[in-house]
Amino acid sequence: MTTASTARRRARTTASLVSLGALLATSATVLTAAPATAAESLLSQGKTATASSTEGAAYAASAAVDGDLTGTRWASQWSDNQWLQVDLGASANISRVVLNWEGAYGKAYDIQLSDNGTDWRTVKSVTAGDGGTDELAVSGTGRYVRLQGVARSGGYGYSLWEFRVYGESGTTQPGPGGAVRVTGSQGNWQLTVGGKPYTVKGLTWGPAMADAPRYMPDLKSMGVNTVRTWGTDAASKPLLDAAAAQGLKVINGFWLQPGGGPGAGGCVNYVTDTAYKNNALTEFAKWVDTYKSHPATLMWNVGNESVLGLQNCYGGTELEAQRNAYTTFVNDVAKKIHSIDPDHPVTSTDAWTGAWPYYKRNAPDLDLYSMNSYGNLCKVRQDWIDGGYTKPYVITEGGPAGEWEVPNDANGIPDEPTDVQKADGYTKAWGCVTGHQGVALGATLFHYGLEHDFGGIWFNLLPDGLKRLSYYAVKKAYTGSTTGDNTPPVITNMTVTPASAAPAGRELTVRADIRDPDGDPVTPKIYLSGNYANGDKRLVDAQYRSLGNGTFAVTAPEKLGVWKVYIQAEDGRGNAGIETKSVKVVAPPVAGTNIALGKPTTASSAQASYGDCPCPASNATDGNTATRWASDWSDPQWIRVDLGSVRSFNRLQLVWDPAYAKSYEVQVSDDGNAWRTLHATTTGNGDIDTIETGATARYVKLQLTARGTGWGYSLHEFGVYA
Repeated sequence: MTTASTARRRARTTASLVSLGALLATSATVLTAAPATAAESLLSQGKTATASSTEGAAYAASAAVDGDLTGTRWASQWSDNQWLQVDLGASANISRVVLNWEGAYGKAYDIQLSDNGTDWRTVKSVTAGDGGTDELAVSGTGRYVRLQGVARSGGYGYSLWEFRVYGESGTTQPGPGGAVRVTGSQGNWQLTVGGKPYTVKGLTWGPAMADAPRYMPDLKSMGVNTVRTWGTDAASKPLLDAAAAQGLKVINGFWLQPGGGPGAGGCVNYVTDTAYKNNALTEFAKWVDTYKSHPATLMWNVGNESVLGLQNCYGGTELEAQRNAYTTFVNDVAKKIHSIDPDHPVTSTDAWTGAWPYYKRNAPDLDLYSMNSYGNLCKVRQDWIDGGYTKPYVITEGGPAGEWEVPNDANGIPDEPTDVQKADGYTKAWGCVTGHQGVALGATLFHYGLEHDFGGIWFNLLPDGLKRLSYYAVKKAYTGSTTGDNTPPVITNMTVTPASAAPAGRELTVRADIRDPDGDPVTPKIYLSGNYANGDKRLVDAQYRSLGNGTFAVTAPEKLGVWKVYIQAEDGRGNAGIETKSVKVVAPPVAGTNIALGKPTTASSAQASYGDCPCPASNATDGNTATRWASDWSDPQWIRVDLGSVRSFNRLQLVWDPAYAKSYEVQVSDDGNAWRTLHATTTGNGDIDTIETGATARYVKLQLTARGTGWGYSLHEFGVYA
């Protein structure tokens, strides 16, 4: 069966939003003990699967139990009454079956159990399936679990990305169970789980929820006992299950606008928007009820950095009203959660100790406060003391100094700490948390993430799955030792030459000292990020060649602006050292004199008041690449310079803004009326065009006929060289 991928239905999930931020504080609350619940585990993955038929060798039954949710699938022949079954290897108590359908889904089907693979009993029937992800609660025991198709949704067969069976096999040890309490008195609090002391040793969660079974064992090996999320919904189940299977806990987050600082997710009016608040309250209550008895649930965290973030939505007295209304609503949520789940604390996170007075005044039902703090984490203790707060807190994000906290480098952008400095940042952060005994109840440091991009290099412990010095710093903080671990290469003394005037498209020199503590062979790689030049946060492969001894000739980007250059040294053992410096890319020098500099320049149009405008034509001949000419957003347009008299020249340099010309002609004239064409292109790609062409004329014009973007045309510089 082949159909367009766009026609395939996919499970609906809610993305976890990640931010960086601050702290709060909380009251002692004693919670009633609840019986421990055995951990539900994934039983089917990797077990023997068989089917009534397959569409072909590439769609075997085993593909539905291999743990790959998007890459492999089972597909049956194109008829009803097909089946797929898995042998769990031993009898188990089955509690849940999750079907991740491909586009060819079952409209009607049964879930059946068997002790011997021959005699089947139906434990769930579905008659109105709609594809996507079906999560089915079932109850029964058996060694074999079968999906028995009854009716297909269309003309194809049945097709599953994954057939997951959950339950208790008697072999998985449950995580710590029992009620979670905040106990003690002023300045002498502790968190307990099932009556036993519990210090949060955590990380914020980055991978897909569905990938949790893959990564939870690694977290456990680091000494992590808790992960934090920002959103809780149906997609959270695999994370909670995987955490429980490893004995870990989860701080279940709930997202509220404007979370994450600068108005992220929109600006809500907490004074008047009753519908938003009621909808949020209903949604949160639903998931609290769903996961309140899950053995991995540690606490509920309502909102993230919104007290701070409201300043980007409101000002003055209205801002004060909104902050009071927001924290009052958080208290309403806390009361609702307590009415559903009296056995787990409720907290709320912000990124500013100035949020504490609002919570103290308006949210007495919070059990403890939470804070996101990085470079200033060690100041939290004194702020708590100075404010006279009467509730403990947990750090929900923390680590080395962030982009917003470090000084700028010589190129005017944040000077990113080195790998060694970042590792030290985690060590210091944990020391300050544990140093506030009886008040700080632990931390979920930032960030167990895999992204290999600008932000990922700054904060992720294992970008692209490669472990860094920071990974081992956290492991040592939580376990006390990394003895026996193979650790990453260490990069020091990185330099870029020239750092502040690298000609676009030409080679610059990058060097560093690279050593591996374990003596492993090291493979260096060079990457570039245009985050500050063009807003692209990806890391892209640089064009480079090794000159030996940690020195590389790297081709500078064509796009002007400040770029980041990264050296990534890999040891072949799953570790990497990563170091970065900035480089300012400038227009390459052109031989000769720019005879257009400061000369009268006119254009068909010019933007008067958009963004950084006014952007008159004269900006293109002022010799300043920080200014630009910008036209109206239409075709055709033109810009021309009057050299003052008939002059000879032999080259032009055009320094484009991102709004470039795809098709244009270079025309010249002696009188401004009769024009002749010197150069034409229909494949312009922006950045810098150096045009080698000789002519004698008084006027030089760019006749612009097709834009490369939806904007107009924009030039930083229009140089004519003699």
